Amino acid sequence: MSGRLDGKVAVITGGGSGIGRATTLTFLRESARVVIGDLNEAGLAETVALARAQGHADRLAPLRGDVSVERDVAGLVELAVDRFQGLDCIFNNAGVGGAFGPIGESTAEEWDFTFAVLVRGVFLGIKHASNRMKAQGRGGSIINTASIAGIGGGGGPHAYSAAKAAVVNLTRAVSVELAAQRIRVNAIAPGMIRTPLATGGRNEAWDRLVRERQPWPEPGLPQHIADTALFLAGEESRFITGQVIVVDGGLTAQGPDLFGHDAGSRMLRKAGLNTGSTGLPGTVREVRRP
Repeated sequence: MSGRLDGKVAVITGGGSGIGRATTLTFLRESARVVIGDLNEAGLAETVALARAQGHADRLAPLRGDVSVERDVAGLVELAVDRFQGLDCIFNNAGVGGAFGPIGESTAEEWDFTFAVLVRGVFLGIKHASNRMKAQGRGGSIINTASIAGIGGGGGPHAYSAAKAAVVNLTRAVSVELAAQRIRVNAIAPGMIRTPLATGGRNEAWDRLVRERQPWPEPGLPQHIADTALFLAGEESRFITGQVIVVDGGLTAQGPDLFGHDAGSRMLRKAGLNTGSTGLPGTVREVRRP
């Protein structure tokens, strides 16, 4: 039985958990052939197991890799071509929380790590996917994960917000460059989505924060972003490019101030590096009061 992505080949980074996993399973259900990448090998194995249980394992190819490393990103595109004979869509989704805490407490190494994953990783995905799509001559869809933190202040830590703002403008700039080749470039800006990266396993505290801050009464789930990615990957969005689609339950409509900006905010009491679901160790340290 054919689906909305029948005949399409997609690469999804960050496919080992959260939004990437939900999108992978959604694309497979809609008949796509999918290559997924993630730094966390255990997460990749879990996604493969779920796909196998749903009868889609023959259309899924996993590859462990780091999106900040060019050869790893190129390898994902090469695997799509070798295994499934082409590439129609890439979802540059892999992410981390990155550096957090007061800017005066952030280290250059934490800042660089944040930008390496969130910006360099997207750049490399766009570069290698678009080169392949241009060579094929049939167009394609490039989707990047931005964030409401990249649209205005108050949506996240400073480094994360700056990196996501870069993704927003990179999306817009490249969409103009690639339009003549019928390669569409769009971004999704999630709000408060209940993922392992966002909640850190503290689901009750997260849901309480959602109830306090978000106008829409239901929590944001990875499937909400996966459904948006499905739309952007398919023919229904064939005249849409250079856009940032906000999926946030009304947060930006009211103006997000998710964590507070005053000196007593919980986001400013500690500093460190949130490595998300990569499997890499993060750091947390107390901020000394003046």
